[in-house]
Amino acid sequence: MNQRKVLFISDHGDPLAPLGSKQAGGQNNYVRQLALSLEEIGYAVDVVTHWCLEDAPQIENFGKASRVIRLEAGKKGFVDKNELFNLLPIFYEEMKQNIDISQYELLHTHYWLSGVLGLQIKKEFQLPWFHTNHSLGIAKQLGTGFKDNRRLFYEDKILSEVDQIIATTPNEKQLIQDTVTNPATINVVPIGVAETYHHLYEKPYEFGNYFLFVGRLEESKGIFVLLQSFRELVEKKKISKDIKLLIAGGTKSNVDVKNLYPNDPKLRQAIKGLENRIKFLGPKNEKELATLFKNAVATVVPSYYESFGMVAAEAQACGCPVIASKVGGLKDIVIPGKTGLHVTKGNISKLAESMYLLLSKPQIVQELKNNARKFAQREFKWQHIAKKIKHLYEVTLYETVR
Repeated sequence: MNQRKVLFISDHGDPLAPLGSKQAGGQNNYVRQLALSLEEIGYAVDVVTHWCLEDAPQIENFGKASRVIRLEAGKKGFVDKNELFNLLPIFYEEMKQNIDISQYELLHTHYWLSGVLGLQIKKEFQLPWFHTNHSLGIAKQLGTGFKDNRRLFYEDKILSEVDQIIATTPNEKQLIQDTVTNPATINVVPIGVAETYHHLYEKPYEFGNYFLFVGRLEESKGIFVLLQSFRELVEKKKISKDIKLLIAGGTKSNVDVKNLYPNDPKLRQAIKGLENRIKFLGPKNEKELATLFKNAVATVVPSYYESFGMVAAEAQACGCPVIASKVGGLKDIVIPGKTGLHVTKGNISKLAESMYLLLSKPQIVQELKNNARKFAQREFKWQHIAKKIKHLYEVTLYETVR
């Protein structure tokens, strides 16, 4: 079968980045899983990314018809995504030297930095162009107060000049419509969850009853809010001594995985006196996370902003209720009273109350678990999502040649 060739650009999100490496996160996983799912239905995907893994080969195959193509862009090795903007001109020239861009039928860029390259490719090669934001500068501004004028300028330009926008939630679509000058066509297609999370792992985890946090150990993810809420739960609600808080994520450098303890002095101070209850597990693979999700009372996602909320989707696929901030994509990914609970971002007491509610009402937890599993099966299967995106690709390609 002849496969249609698609070019993905994910400049700071290498789809084969190892677990726990710098900048390994939701975008890497999305790009990898979408490429693998598309190749099952007739597409061959090349993913161009920055060569941040010095020991990795320049070209690496994955799946049956997918490849990663890594470019130095003047600086091989890890470069913070905030510094990559200045390397984009070199990145583009190196891309043209290494790849025949005209061989591809369609371009799909991921994140605004890749979208800046998309503007150039669209102008020079006239490829039909799709763009997935993964996060938006305006969402970050609304969530944290941080304003990045350069990013806002380019996101407005990208989302106006691209052929098709893939928004992962209705909330993202509305935000684009409200803030972008003249947005292109917006299609809402959620992010899928790896099959690992759709299979139930029954083995109980050794720590017993626990709440779970999964993600980067950053203030914007609400980690300090969660730690304060758990302290309030322990000190004011007098919960059982066997109830713990497990923190999965971070990098190998910022977690002492042997002692289950954070290396960050601020985090150490935040858990002082609760070291026997709060355990930092470090990065975990999909199967380990699936087990953690399956056996948790609930997963807590206290982020200040999330464009989608991948952890919430993965948790629900494992039948785990989610307590989430009522922000961004989490408004759509978690159905309050059905698959989890919503709380106001940054509200320590409300978060503690929500956690206590689930501890004191096991019948509610069981109902939420059942609903969460069914919801995820319906909404977050990659084969369904790939078919939706394939349909959008096909319609756009048809209109291009018509």
